Amino acid sequence: MAPSTTHLSAIDAPYVSVKPIVLPVPGRGGDLVLRLSAPLTGHELPVLLFSHGYGESFDGYGPLTDFWASQGFVVIQPTYLDSRSLGLTDNDPRRAGIWKQRAADATLILDRLEQVLAVIPGLRERVDTNRITAAGHSFGGQTTGILLGLRVIDPETGAIEDLRDPRVQAGVLMATAGRGSDLSPFAAEHFPFMNPTFDHMSTPTLIVLGDQDDSLLSTRGPDWSADPYTDSPGEKHLLTLVGGEHSLGGIPGYDVKETTDENAERVILLRTVAAAFLRHALGIDEIAWDDARQTLGGIGTDIGRMESKK
Repeated sequence: MAPSTTHLSAIDAPYVSVKPIVLPVPGRGGDLVLRLSAPLTGHELPVLLFSHGYGESFDGYGPLTDFWASQGFVVIQPTYLDSRSLGLTDNDPRRAGIWKQRAADATLILDRLEQVLAVIPGLRERVDTNRITAAGHSFGGQTTGILLGLRVIDPETGAIEDLRDPRVQAGVLMATAGRGSDLSPFAAEHFPFMNPTFDHMSTPTLIVLGDQDDSLLSTRGPDWSADPYTDSPGEKHLLTLVGGEHSLGGIPGYDVKETTDENAERVILLRTVAAAFLRHALGIDEIAWDDARQTLGGIGTDIGRMESKK
């Protein structure tokens, strides 16, 4: 069970959420639906595109997205085709290319950003559309990574395409896949598109992992999720959550059954550090980020530690 709202720190400022926002996409096999959350006040607000994990939807991840909206981010949450809420069958031909469709959906949202923001009256005038960030959990981390420069070896063609979106200036990858060479036999059979390379992912990124996230998708163990940090160039930071499993303390939602490592302090640390990093990367504020690095650097604390490279 994930942390209840009473166990998480108070939301700092009021915000509003609107759903569903429907974007017709010819040839996709269904409209793209979104949730949009934004603070009620403030100007020059940055955008944060959040990608859910495999099978989830825009209704999840409230412990993160609610907080980020209250902290001044305009949060956009698409529901991708793999969501259980859409009921895609196992033999649907779109499943094999779902990783690529996710990236296309994310890019489409940024292409139509003006249309999305217009749903909330007066919001467009308060948003700085030149400040765009992205974050994702699990498979959503790979989707986010693609926008940042990660490349996927297509399991059907062997091609390695560059699907990076230069509008995305920074990202947060949480409990996401490492090198495809370390996939378990089960993952190699069912999720062969989890085969990323990080050589070109140079965009500033915070990578987050739980040191108890012993995924069935890899033969390596928890450090598999550190590959985006070790293998990529440019400014990178690795936040390790002590005792964290795949749900990192309960980020998929409030009181959801898939959380096996309930820990409100872990969730609070993750979302606070992520917000500080994104503000740093966008050039908005350095104080909170400097404080986080000072507190979590070296041996860190009893719930987390952080290392960095450039």
